[in-house]
Amino acid sequence: MSKLSLILCFIFIHCVNSISTLEQQNLKPEYHNPRIPKSTLSSSKKFEGSSDLVNLRYHMGPVLSSPINTYIIWYGKWVPSQKLIIKDFLLSISSSANHRTSPSPSISQWWKTASLYSDQTNSNVSSTVLIAGEYVDSKYSQGKHLTRLTIQHVIGNAVKTAPFPVDHKNGIYLILTSDDVTMQDFCRAVCGFHYFTFPSIVGYTLPYAWVGNSGKQCAEVCAYPFAVPGYMAGGGPSALKPPNGDVGIDGMISVIGHELAELSSNPLINAWYAGEDPTAPTEIGDLCEGLYGTGGGGGYIGQVMKDRVGRSFNLYGRRGRKFLVQWIWSPVLQACAGPNALDLKP
Repeated sequence: MSKLSLILCFIFIHCVNSISTLEQQNLKPEYHNPRIPKSTLSSSKKFEGSSDLVNLRYHMGPVLSSPINTYIIWYGKWVPSQKLIIKDFLLSISSSANHRTSPSPSISQWWKTASLYSDQTNSNVSSTVLIAGEYVDSKYSQGKHLTRLTIQHVIGNAVKTAPFPVDHKNGIYLILTSDDVTMQDFCRAVCGFHYFTFPSIVGYTLPYAWVGNSGKQCAEVCAYPFAVPGYMAGGGPSALKPPNGDVGIDGMISVIGHELAELSSNPLINAWYAGEDPTAPTEIGDLCEGLYGTGGGGGYIGQVMKDRVGRSFNLYGRRGRKFLVQWIWSPVLQACAGPNALDLKP
């Protein structure tokens, strides 16, 4: 990939939301639209606009329409501060709990795009996402290198040893691996993925997602845009400063959002996706990979905000948190959408 020139466009705005004094000190953000190296995992150009070439179709399967119970498996070594960032993100999704406490544009407003997807019963993806349970697998029960099959054994152990219930209707299982755990195809082809468990391994068919911490393995790939390839050092655009001070975890946040949006709209790989091959579907997160704001595409991530200490973000969460989360495809606008859009609303 050739080096990309850096173009910054600054627009200063004043905050118009009524928020707490602490949050207000961090608002009045500076908008910028940096051009940085495109993700090496993405072979196609993702633009915020035209929809004519996108054939996203419904394939008659269910979506997650009941309140979504998230069961987190912390695999490997995790420190409390890392867990708290991720849990604050997950708990920012539900609009009923956060619409009064998170200023706009918020994570709960971002999730409204996912909630536009419905199934053949006219039931929409739920606007409520809960943390229903947590399980720590600090002894690396399946070793420090996982595959798509052994990760199902991780889920099976959690279910069979009873820290988690078998939640067929409302449950999703989120496996998060620490930065010393490798995964089949991690960094090379995937930063995260979702699928469903096999009864032959787990005993049940349960939707799940996996996301890894790339901080020590491939931050320039999976923690994009908080890290850039080494060859860019000194001669190209610099990485953005992560909003929570942790490149690996802040990078995980957008991947978790990507996978949860797809898992909710396509839990059994028979609902919403583009393409004819369900084994390699193009889903609502894939269509907007690398796009975080208005004006994105062609190497630009779009208009995002920068706070007073230079941390880049596009959405607010609970307890004053800030996050950088990619947009997702809107079935109404037939375009990538996010609540931080300057020219259209999801």
